[in-house]
Amino acid sequence: MQRYLVRPVLLMIAFVLFVSTFVITAQTQAQTQPTPTPRPQVTPTRPRATPTPRPRRTPTPRPQAATPTAQPTAPAAWAPRQISGVSLQGSGATFPNPLYQAWISVYKNIVPGVTISYQAVGSGQGQRDFIRYLTDFGGTDSALPADRIAAEAPDTLHVPMVIGAVVPTYNLPGLPAGTVLRFSAETLSGIYLGEITRWNDPKIAADNPGISLPDLAITPVYRSDSSGTTAIWTDYLAKVSEAWRTRVGAGTTVRWPVGIGAPGNAGVAGTVVRTEGAIGYVEQAFAIGNRLPVPAVKNAAGNYVLPTPETVSAAAAGVPIPDDLRFSITNPQGANSYPIAGLTWILIRSQTYTDVPKAQALMDFLYWALTEGQGAAVRLGYVQLPTEVRLKAMAQLNKVRVRGEQVFTTPPR
Repeated sequence: MQRYLVRPVLLMIAFVLFVSTFVITAQTQAQTQPTPTPRPQVTPTRPRATPTPRPRRTPTPRPQAATPTAQPTAPAAWAPRQISGVSLQGSGATFPNPLYQAWISVYKNIVPGVTISYQAVGSGQGQRDFIRYLTDFGGTDSALPADRIAAEAPDTLHVPMVIGAVVPTYNLPGLPAGTVLRFSAETLSGIYLGEITRWNDPKIAADNPGISLPDLAITPVYRSDSSGTTAIWTDYLAKVSEAWRTRVGAGTTVRWPVGIGAPGNAGVAGTVVRTEGAIGYVEQAFAIGNRLPVPAVKNAAGNYVLPTPETVSAAAAGVPIPDDLRFSITNPQGANSYPIAGLTWILIRSQTYTDVPKAQALMDFLYWALTEGQGAAVRLGYVQLPTEVRLKAMAQLNKVRVRGEQVFTTPPR
């Protein structure tokens, strides 16, 4: 019986061993065979219809707060020509001399090759020097008379440069500090006619209510040389006083009824400083420079007005401007106009210069003075020309020719 049982068990064991061997062999073969590369998958290429894109609404742009507007290209900045070896000489009015010397000093740094000199000898002498061809340009506070231009200098051009105030000024000790006197046209003409001789005269007192004036003799001081400042002063007196117009008149020199003379604005200012009771007339910068008082003057509207940039500029407002730019601005209408003001001119030649570089250098300098140089005019107590007058002054420079050749063209502005 046992014999028959052993045999089936052996058969079963043999079968299990066979199956195990087969499984192990199969696993070993599977590990040693390379992994097959997968076959590429072919994507079907059935065409699809491309959809038509829907139109999109373009949004309206919002206004930008800081979007700049396109500007036209600005012209290149003007600069004077760098001319070398040129010397320019001028002479004339003492009225603008502080300004002209400042301009010349600054301009030398800008154009080193051009040397400019200006002698302050008075408007009358400056006119004579110019007419005689002793100078390249002249300075004058009084326009050349038309008959003299026709007879002696037919190609003369007047170029206004700035406006200035002519002021009465005085040496009156004993007044409280800060006192500013006032003068009417009748008072000023009366003093220089010799009709008002003491400071406590009722007419001066009427101009200055509440001010105690001393019983002191008045010494009028006037210009002894031919002067544009005198021309402005006497032009004013002739307009406001019939007695002055008929007895004395106006001009660079007149026959003075009373007083003492002194040369130049500086000479008049110095004489007033040294003389108690003196009164004189000077360009405003000389009064300020010598620490002399500057009073208010009654204008055509009946108002007492101090010379300020606003009141002096107002004197030129509304005055008709002739083509030759020769005109007076004394005793103008206007509630705020200072009554004793005037232009100062540079005299140049339109046809009779013979040296092209010199003519070019002079026109460049004058154009620079009428543009960049105007800041110095204000700092020194002068008043810039009104825009209309300044543009016409620049246009005068375009008229200068040497043997038919135009030497300067006003740049676009």
